[in-house]
Amino acid sequence: MRLSDKDEGKHVVNKAGKKIGMVSRVEGNHAYVDPDPGITDTIKSKLGWGDADEDTYPVDESDIESMDDDEIKLNR
Repeated sequence: MRLSDKDEGKHVVNKAGKKIGMVSRVEGNHAYVDPDPGITDTIKSKLGWGDADEDTYPVDESDIESMDDDEIKLNR
């Protein structure tokens, strides 16, 4: 799977389908996931203004099982 800035704002779910956060920023082959995004974070990500900070954690492209228009599903 190839990540792009178009993936910012997507929900991230684990292998069991449980929502674990939202992509706040994409840099290279990493998506930075905010586990508890507020409305401001959600809007900023949708506009491409998100950032990677101490409240986010990186997910590598190799951790992604599938992606669609609204969601990224992890393989673990």
